[in-house]
Amino acid sequence: MKKVAVFGNAGAGKSTLAKQLAEATGLPLHSIDQMKYRPGGEEVDHADYLTAHKKLLETSCWVIDGFGCVTSAWQRFEAADTLVYLDLPLSQMAWWILKRFIKGHFKTPQGWPAGSPIWRSTWTSYRVLWLCHQKLTPRYRAYVAEQAKVKKVCHLRSLEDIKNFKKNYQ
Repeated sequence: MKKVAVFGNAGAGKSTLAKQLAEATGLPLHSIDQMKYRPGGEEVDHADYLTAHKKLLETSCWVIDGFGCVTSAWQRFEAADTLVYLDLPLSQMAWWILKRFIKGHFKTPQGWPAGSPIWRSTWTSYRVLWLCHQKLTPRYRAYVAEQAKVKKVCHLRSLEDIKNFKKNYQ
């Protein structure tokens, strides 16, 4: 395990799990949100983001969490030797988005650029939650099922799955 893509819907716990995995394995951690947004929440030029993302994928090892855009997500999945897909119930992710919103008033959420707008980001997360569930979740599920034949795939569907996954890397 040298190149790990941690992905899933909004509020699935990607940044938290990726940080813990990076700490446990010694692999460098990269957050897509920190690549895609400047401090304060302004979006980086899309072409610049894609260039930086491509360069990152060419490095020898990483843990990358987040989405970014469809193009970069699928490039990242292909480059990874390990896929960690957080596929939790919608109610769990909605709860974690709310929890992040409350905590975000006191501390920048894990993986977010400093000064990110908590209200706008939370609204976007809730809006994306259902859209991703409808459009991307079926594609993600099919992809990880297929990739399990050739890559290490960790399809985490519950809090118990996450707990067991963490035990293997602590």
